[in-house]
Amino acid sequence: MIHSVKTSWQGNMQFDAIINGHTIKMDATAESGGSDIGPRPKELMLSALAGCTAMDVISILKKMRVEPDKFNVNVEAEITEEHPKHYEKMKLVYEFHGKNLPLDKLEKAVELSQERYCGVSFMYRKMMELTHEIKVIES
Repeated sequence: MIHSVKTSWQGNMQFDAIINGHTIKMDATAESGGSDIGPRPKELMLSALAGCTAMDVISILKKMRVEPDKFNVNVEAEITEEHPKHYEKMKLVYEFHGKNLPLDKLEKAVELSQERYCGVSFMYRKMMELTHEIKVIES
């Protein structure tokens, strides 16, 4: 199987990427010559990681008959100072909101995503330190 993305220059520093029929606008900050009408490509890497593992976790939890009231995945990344600037560490923070959520099942879902299912996590672990934390907020 091959995935492909078409990215087209829209002028100045703006690019449109067509992914599965959806358009993602990317742009640079005004300081870098852009108009800031879209995210920077590097930050999209964080979004890809969060989305990949979040979909896994929710899918696994549904099979376990666990449904949080609210669920967020936040990604914190440390970037190098020198060029080429790249991420050297990422930390995923899983936030589960709900009443009487079984911590063992939440941990199992996160571990399965990180160790078995999330292809983005798999690739990133080969390039940098990737850690995670689970927070449960009673609601």
